[in-house]
Amino acid sequence: MSSNPRLLAVKTLSKISNGAYSNLQLNQVIENSELSSRDIALLTNIVYGVIQHRLTLEYQLNHFLKNANKVDDWVKELLYSAIYQMEYLDKIPTRAVFNETIKIAKKLGHDGIRRLVTGVLHQIERKGLPDFSDIDDPIKKLSIEYSISEWMIEELNKQVGEEKTLSILKSINQPSKQSVRFNSKLISKQSLSDKLKADGYGVQNSKLVESGLILTKKSASYSDTFKNGQMTIQDESAMLPVESMDIKESDVILDACSAPGGKTTQIAEHLSKEAGGHVEALDLHNNRLKQVQKNAKRLGVNDVLSTQACDARNLDDLYDDETFNQVLIDAPCSGIGLIRRKPEIRYEKKMEDVKKLASIQLDILTSAAKKLKKGGKLVYSTCTILNQENSEVIAEFLRRNPDFKRVDPVSKMGIPLNDGYIRIYPDDYDSDGFFVCNLIKNGGE
Repeated sequence: MSSNPRLLAVKTLSKISNGAYSNLQLNQVIENSELSSRDIALLTNIVYGVIQHRLTLEYQLNHFLKNANKVDDWVKELLYSAIYQMEYLDKIPTRAVFNETIKIAKKLGHDGIRRLVTGVLHQIERKGLPDFSDIDDPIKKLSIEYSISEWMIEELNKQVGEEKTLSILKSINQPSKQSVRFNSKLISKQSLSDKLKADGYGVQNSKLVESGLILTKKSASYSDTFKNGQMTIQDESAMLPVESMDIKESDVILDACSAPGGKTTQIAEHLSKEAGGHVEALDLHNNRLKQVQKNAKRLGVNDVLSTQACDARNLDDLYDDETFNQVLIDAPCSGIGLIRRKPEIRYEKKMEDVKKLASIQLDILTSAAKKLKKGGKLVYSTCTILNQENSEVIAEFLRRNPDFKRVDPVSKMGIPLNDGYIRIYPDDYDSDGFFVCNLIKNGGE
């Protein structure tokens, strides 16, 4: 396999544009190559950067291609990656981008393609990239400028207003922070912080969660503290649901949608086998539960955790009613809060998907709620920012289940609540967007 990160980026982007999953495809390329850590960083940056800015790059390139539909996909991906490097990567000289791009065109194509690519690059250099101010429709302009589907912008405008929507759009193309959760079973937060600083990491406390640290300078996965389970990689906002649970070491807890296990292992940290504490981790697919088991073993919490492959909408054959002290439903959702980290979501998801998922979420809530003891807490969370999958699902559940009441979720860092929920938008803390609701089953002591 080639050791040229730009060439590998073009090949990877071509496969992704034909339906491959970006993370799986990229991981496969990295595993099969002999790239240096610096070249891996460049490859990753180009691949995710082109996906992230795809609508912008398409708009810009179309001004220089007369018959874009007749140009091979890989050639367009090559030119997108060139524009991305020129526009968004300050440290790479334009001349280097030109030379590398033309070299790849020669290697992968014939002389006519080399001439086409060379001509487009020189046109861009001569004329400059087109301005978004030429776009009359304000929604379309935002869609092209921030590279996000028009329907999402319209929906956010309705739900949070134009000013907040613009703030969200400006934030989603910024790099994700690298956050980790310390494992309280094995190390204190201060000791972990000291170790990481000694290893050359930049370390800051999260402003969003008590459990979190923000790391810079190196990848967290390289650290021995990750390998030996003293910490795990998890977005700050994803730690919020479990921090709101107030877990007793003897609690028996159901995690109804657990894979890949970040929240499951976070729950397990607070449980004691001797005290009878246990977490049941469910997921639809057995192979996804293998990741939960792997994470639990690395973090040293597998003695209080068991996994079961099942559909959380159908739990009657597995558990008696009123079995669990607490239930966590981190529901399958559209993932629109993750668009900074998973850029494909911004193009792939449609409103029909949101409505279909809301129906599934309500079914899971209804099924799992029966397994909660009276007086027990049910935590419902999603990594989306749309009301249809959040407050509207909760309102419908409460209408159908009058034995439940909503209570204010507790944030250990004093995050302000929004209508009795924790609602985190991507621009609030430069984290993933998240929603957390706490419900109590009436009838307890």
